[in-house]
Amino acid sequence: MLDYFLDAKIGIRRFRPEDVAGLYEAVRESIDELCTWMVWCHPNYSINDSKNFIASCDAAWEKREHLSFVIFDVHSGVLVGSIGLNHLDSVNQSANIGYWVRKSRTREGNASAATSLIASFGLRELGLNRLELVVPVKNEASQRTAAKAGAKRLGMARKRLVINGHAHDAYLYSFILEDLVV
Repeated sequence: MLDYFLDAKIGIRRFRPEDVAGLYEAVRESIDELCTWMVWCHPNYSINDSKNFIASCDAAWEKREHLSFVIFDVHSGVLVGSIGLNHLDSVNQSANIGYWVRKSRTREGNASAATSLIASFGLRELGLNRLELVVPVKNEASQRTAAKAGAKRLGMARKRLVINGHAHDAYLYSFILEDLVV
């Protein structure tokens, strides 16, 4: 199984130890936005948080807990963000997609391109039946990403997510193999 996937401008690949500084820089650049929507983010996010996360990635892959990828610019190699599959369910052959893109690289199609790549990975390479995205109703940028990547919006789940101690309604999106563009 490959550990990277590319389109014309964006690639996704597994995290490596040398990604610590790039991850830290991208998170700190985007701290306000990330802390709004990401349960793992906090205002005091440190270089040690990046080190610890990256150090945990290989074991998480082995245990199939979460499969995390760097989103990178294929021309410059710059770390653009991160995307992953989590909540892997071996019984139902499904998983959840989560993603973020650094502030300076938003509105360029990077998140939707990476979402398409990971959907193909999950459905074609891993043979999953279904991928889901659970997007807070107020996170309009993430809703645009899911739709642009080809995910189907299924409906709204009341108080589906708890972020920073507050319950949020969320839209549920999904991918199945038939949704993928050739």
